[in-house]
Amino acid sequence: MSDLRTVAVVLAGGVGTRFDHAKPKQLVEVAGRTILAHSIAAFEASPLVDDIIVVMAPGHIDAARSVVDSARFAKVSAVIEGGATRTDSTSRALEALGSAECHVLLHDAARPAVSEQVIAAVVTALSTHDAVGPAVESTDTTVLVTDEVMVEVLPRDRLRRMQTPQGFRLSVIRAATLAAADDDQTATDDCTAVLRHVPGVEVLIVAGDPDNIKVTTQADLEVAERLLTR
Repeated sequence: MSDLRTVAVVLAGGVGTRFDHAKPKQLVEVAGRTILAHSIAAFEASPLVDDIIVVMAPGHIDAARSVVDSARFAKVSAVIEGGATRTDSTSRALEALGSAECHVLLHDAARPAVSEQVIAAVVTALSTHDAVGPAVESTDTTVLVTDEVMVEVLPRDRLRRMQTPQGFRLSVIRAATLAAADDDQTATDDCTAVLRHVPGVEVLIVAGDPDNIKVTTQADLEVAERLLTR
C-alpha cells in the first residue's frame, strides 16, 4: 500500500433537477438520515480514508455543516461551496487540497449505499495505478440509435456502468480537471476527464457494486431506503 494520505471528496454540489423535491436531494432523509450523511459516513468508517472534504451546492453550505456537526464526523476537514458545474466543483475541492501529493477519492453524494468493499478496492488499486474507477457489468443489450432508429448493437461483454468513488493521484486529476475546463465536451465523470486529457495514464476498472445506486428520481429514493435499512 502507498504511504500517501487518502482524502475523500464527497461531491454534493448539484441541486438534482430531475429530482422532484423542495430541497436538494442530498439533504433528503432516507433510512433515518440525509443522503449526504450516509455518503459521508461510509468514508468516515473506512480505515483507509484519512480526511474528508464536502463540496455542497451554493446556498446550502449551512445545511451541510449542520449535517456534519450533528453526526460528529471527525474526518471532515472542510465543507466548501461547489461551482456551477461538476468540473467547477471538483476544481474547488482540488484547490482546497493544496499542493502536497495525495490520493483523492471523488464520490457522488447521491450514492449513499457505497460499501467499504468498493472503497477498499479503489484505494488498494491506487497503489499501482494513478486513476481508478469502479464499474459494474451491463446486463441489458445496449444499442446506438440515429433519429430513434437502431443502427448498431454494442458488445455487451466490453461495456461497464461507471460508479464512484473514483480514485486518483492528486497531480493526475488536477491536470485532467484543468484541461477539462477548456473542453467543449462535458465530462460526466472524472475518469472520463483523465482518459481524454492525460495521455499515458491508464484508468483501471475495479469491481463496483450493483447496490451502489445513484439517487436521481423519487423511485431511486425508495430503492435506497430498502438498501440502507436491510
